[in-house]
Amino acid sequence: MSMLKARYYQNDGSEGKAQALPEWLFDGVVHEDVLHQVIKAYLSNQRQGTGAAKSRGNVKGGGAKPWRQKGTGRARAGTIRASQFTGGGVAFPPIPHSWRQRVPRKVRAIARRSAFNSRAQGDRVILVDSLEFDTPKTKNLVEMLGKFGAEGKVLLLTEGVKANVYLSSRNLPDVEVRPFGEESAYDILWAGVLVIEKAALESAAPSRSDQAALESRSRGEPDVRARERAAEEEQAERRKARSSLQRGSRDVTATEVKPAAKAKTKTKAKAEAEPKGAAKAKAEPKAEPKSAAKADKAPKAKDSPKLRPPSGSELDVSSIKLPNVGGLVEFLAQFDSESDIKALQARDSRKTAQAHYEARLSELSGPTQGKD
Repeated sequence: MSMLKARYYQNDGSEGKAQALPEWLFDGVVHEDVLHQVIKAYLSNQRQGTGAAKSRGNVKGGGAKPWRQKGTGRARAGTIRASQFTGGGVAFPPIPHSWRQRVPRKVRAIARRSAFNSRAQGDRVILVDSLEFDTPKTKNLVEMLGKFGAEGKVLLLTEGVKANVYLSSRNLPDVEVRPFGEESAYDILWAGVLVIEKAALESAAPSRSDQAALESRSRGEPDVRARERAAEEEQAERRKARSSLQRGSRDVTATEVKPAAKAKTKTKAKAEAEPKGAAKAKAEPKAEPKSAAKADKAPKAKDSPKLRPPSGSELDVSSIKLPNVGGLVEFLAQFDSESDIKALQARDSRKTAQAHYEARLSELSGPTQGKD
């Protein structure tokens, strides 16, 4: 990165050649996240933390119970110093405590350099020959700042403590004076313009944190950072290739769908162009005769095999298979000989079937008894 420069003014107010700023302090890098952290900690450390209020235990009085526990219809209460009563204590009151936040030394150094860089990049750093007054005079300081073109909030950084400069600025609310090196990141960002004595900047030496940062920058980027950046770039390329592939597949699907959509549109247009009667005739098939439909709908009767007894020459009662009890009545109706039925009854050991045999035998013997 190119070296940052600042405007330079002599004691009489004449502008000289722009001066290069030291690289150990003005490295051109602004860490906004570090600035945010340090400024928040600085403002938090300015709080006294002495705010307090009295809770119900710190308020005098309220020892007696205001009314009895039951029977009044009101909410129960044990003291008139509870937070819902006038004159009662505060619920969850603030108590004195410390708001201090600790910021590491290296982080403070990074924030200070970032604040200087933010002002130098905006051309808001002015170098002057010297800031010196024989007697404290606010008018002289105002005239000097006018010659330098410093407007708005101004921070003067002097070489060491200069009492006359400090006393000259006490009546100016927008001017602050600090010895160079004692300013904070908040002081730098508070000011719109920095006026620095050239001798103070030249005599200042980098701190250990500034020196370590300068050496780290001179060594270049660590190998770990380079590998991390390469991995991030590779991942970004893969993501890009994946998204382009998905986009291509969506385009192919859209191209396949378009012919089908066109054919559907043509069919719809053709159907709308035809007369309604013709379209209805095409849509509805010819009605079949009712008799044929009934014949189709009628369930087909299952061919149930009938048990037929063999002829007299082939009759063998012992070889006939007996049916279930439910079909025994129909089965026995096919036999006209009492001897055959008795033979079957003798073979059948089922108790529920005996009544069917007796009924069939009584049917066969009934007409004979009537004749007698």
